[in-house]
Amino acid sequence: MQTLVIYDIPDDRIRNKVGEACKDYGLTRIQYSAFIGNVSHNRRDELYQRLRRTLGKNEGNIQIYPLCDKDLRLKREIINCDRGDR
Repeated sequence: MQTLVIYDIPDDRIRNKVGEACKDYGLTRIQYSAFIGNVSHNRRDELYQRLRRTLGKNEGNIQIYPLCDKDLRLKREIINCDRGDR
């Protein structure tokens, strides 16, 4: 099942560790503090535990959302790139 992980962590060191953990679980960065990828239920639980330990008592917010394929198909994106050709 696709899993979305988003986070807001002020400490650079902790934030980088969270990003590395997401990569270790095969997630792909879609925004600076957002990752998505296919993760089984058990692996999602492992990731949750790892991120919980990583954050510890530090300030921050980590959210993990399992997404069903039906809902994921409804995804819409708006991407603007400033290419400097004005």
